[in-house]
Amino acid sequence: MSLKDAVDLIRDGSKIAVGGNSLHRSPSAIIREIARQKKKDLEIIKTAGAYDIDLLCAAGCLRAVSAGFVGFEVEFGLAPNFRKAAESGQIQVKENSCYTVISGLRAAAYGIPFQPTAGLWGSELPEAAGFKKVQDPYSGVEVYVVPALKPDWAILHVQACDPYGNARIYGSTFEDILMAKAAGGVILSTEQIVSSQELNTQPELTQIPGIFVKAVVEVPRGAYPCSCYPYYDYDVDHIRQYLELSTHRDRLEEYLYSLDMEVVGS
Repeated sequence: MSLKDAVDLIRDGSKIAVGGNSLHRSPSAIIREIARQKKKDLEIIKTAGAYDIDLLCAAGCLRAVSAGFVGFEVEFGLAPNFRKAAESGQIQVKENSCYTVISGLRAAAYGIPFQPTAGLWGSELPEAAGFKKVQDPYSGVEVYVVPALKPDWAILHVQACDPYGNARIYGSTFEDILMAKAAGGVILSTEQIVSSQELNTQPELTQIPGIFVKAVVEVPRGAYPCSCYPYYDYDVDHIRQYLELSTHRDRLEEYLYSLDMEVVGS
């Protein structure tokens, strides 16, 4: 379907898991369409966000962020719109580490209310996040548990899939497969749609089965300005331009409508 129709499926107030990691294989075209449609009160779930979370903060689409890290890596520094939204109280920052986000998604994927998690002892994170402890019924030892993070949608960008959403990811999968299992439904953007017959020649490369997927949008360079291995790296100049203009609402609006328009209604 079109990019516009796919994002129309997302309702205000939804919880959305966003695939990719930092500046790599983010579903950037879907993120920009969410901003163009002015979705409201969304909660974003991601281990390490950058362009995606920052842009949605700039566009006023978010009410909460559950993430371990949000920033533009060493080369570009912090995420200015996320920081502004957090400091002003525009959004609720739900404190996490990357691994507690993974634990919450695992609980949702397994259909259980929480996931025991090691490695939190000695940290102030459990208190900041409100993570509780339970007693292990076998050893009697107390363990921290992370509540399930159940997204309404996972939005992911992949390198190839068929029209039914059976998808291949080349290179690092990050948390995308886990998000697909945990979410109520998946919206995929893809560099290219290929035939099911082509996928069947190497079925072991299909990491996301179409049974999870509700929408497929063919968007070449759909992760841009982030990277998508092996096709393109992140665009340093574009990211610097975004960081310069994104704090100005009038310039942000123009920016949103300068990209993707050939695929929005296709």
